[in-house]
Amino acid sequence: QVQLVESGGGSVQAGGSLRLSCAASGRTFSLGVMGWFRQAPGKEREFVAAVTWSRGRSYYADSVKGRFTISRDNAKNTVYLQMNSLKPEDTAVYYCAVVYDRIVIPPVKSQVYDYWGQGTQVTVSS
Repeated sequence: QVQLVESGGGSVQAGGSLRLSCAASGRTFSLGVMGWFRQAPGKEREFVAAVTWSRGRSYYADSVKGRFTISRDNAKNTVYLQMNSLKPEDTAVYYCAVVYDRIVIPPVKSQVYDYWGQGTQVTVSS
């Protein structure tokens, strides 16, 4: 079992920045991929970004490329999502997720993730 706790959400004006964190605990020795998804009201959950835990290879949705950066701290079992130039359409609940004990390339489908956090709200006002 892996437990995930997100933090760092909040409200910001368009053009602003936020940094999300997701700390993993439990059986963290077999983390394969850590990713971020988001879900806006009335919409399906969508992929945002992911990083392979061992090599640090990153993947991004087209909608966030150049604005968001995913990074990881292996020693702290934590993944970060730095979000810059935020837009109102970035408003959503952001979820952290883990692919456990394997690597899935590309890690963009929610179905391949094994564990999920509780989510953190990000609200961007115009």
